[in-house]
Amino acid sequence: MSYIITAYRVLEKGKVEICLDEKLSFQLYKGEAKKLSLKEGMELAEEQYQYILYEILTKRATRRAMHLLERQERTEYQLREKLRQNTYPKEVIEEAISYVKRYHYVDDFRYAHTFIRCHQDKRSRMRLKTDLLKRGIAKEVIEEALEAEFSNDEKEQIREWLEKKKYDSNDADAVQFRKIYQFLLRKGFKSSDILSVMKCFDVA
Repeated sequence: MSYIITAYRVLEKGKVEICLDEKLSFQLYKGEAKKLSLKEGMELAEEQYQYILYEILTKRATRRAMHLLERQERTEYQLREKLRQNTYPKEVIEEAISYVKRYHYVDDFRYAHTFIRCHQDKRSRMRLKTDLLKRGIAKEVIEEALEAEFSNDEKEQIREWLEKKKYDSNDADAVQFRKIYQFLLRKGFKSSDILSVMKCFDVA
């Protein structure tokens, strides 16, 4: 099997984009492309394509993944999106992800536990779940982590927010009540818990 280089585009920062059969594309540094004698219209053998994918791009993507994880912990989804934004081919991304998962440099289960421990004082159980879902973590992983880590009394959290907002049920009008109520809903607290605390909360 072989491919035809249908486009050879010069990019910024010393890179070029190589398009194959108008379907596949990847980026190399100009020096790498020159060393491989790549140019528009030429035929690229399968062996050459595999060499580019796994000897050049996969190694580079893996180093990039490691660098991203050194700067901050990320979920598998977040890391995959970062690599995708860096224009790596799908198979290259999967190889890089497989490597960092193998050595537990990226671990969604660990991420979920850490996230809940760090943020549960300020966020409701539902808000934590929503935030982790947005980060691409599976529902079952989140539920298991919540069962293990979440220990806060949500009504007490609501009281703390009301105290910060200087809310007093004796003085609040309908507009203020709705404003605070909507704020707490956005935080992920249950409507029934919010109402039960707000109706009898006063500033000490």
